[in-house]
Amino acid sequence: MNDQDDFDDEDLALDPHFADRFEQEEKPACQLYLISPPKIDEGFADRLAEALDAGPVAAFQLRLKGIDEHAIAALAPPLQKVCADREVAFIVNDSIGLAKRLKADGVHLGQDDGDPRDAREQLGRDAQIGVTCHDSRHLAMEAGEAGADYVAFGAFYPTDTKETKHRPDPSILGWWSTVTGIPCVAIGGITPDNAKPLIDAGADFLAVSGAVWNDPEGPAAAVRKFAALLSAS
Repeated sequence: MNDQDDFDDEDLALDPHFADRFEQEEKPACQLYLISPPKIDEGFADRLAEALDAGPVAAFQLRLKGIDEHAIAALAPPLQKVCADREVAFIVNDSIGLAKRLKADGVHLGQDDGDPRDAREQLGRDAQIGVTCHDSRHLAMEAGEAGADYVAFGAFYPTDTKETKHRPDPSILGWWSTVTGIPCVAIGGITPDNAKPLIDAGADFLAVSGAVWNDPEGPAAAVRKFAALLSAS
């Protein structure tokens, strides 16, 4: 693997048509990756079941901010059962230790949340390990080298779910798909109305939170909208 200078994002701008230069193998269809609201209550399992029953969802990530891991661990079991009953991967955000404690299907790590190698050692070879890479090709290559099962790029659009500082161009999805076989997740402000450019650019998964949980017609209606879009792409 080359050193960091070979993937200096600032010195080497990404050609937005990079992926167009290569003959692309047919990829599996893009899938929905559902993220929890920032806060939930004990009744959230019913809302989650409603969402998952409305259309195909590949994974659900439990991402709760501002509460301790003991409280998260107490809320998790009914959500895990909802996911397991529907063969949806249950992913824990940020914490390798909590993922291990819950025997989750995997963990999603921010840049300050630990090393994928450590996560692999603690969670086992079958765990799904994802890494946030913002708008950085270098961070993505590092995550791939460290054994990540997927990398996440974003935020592609403005979002109220979390504070964001990075705004990648969709072409990074096509670049990643061209240079590696590791799946990529697009995240950040994604809705049924703005998702198509990300799907067309090469996203393997759309990570969605607010567009589902805040839909005025309810989470099931939102998942159906995404399902229609994904099946048509």
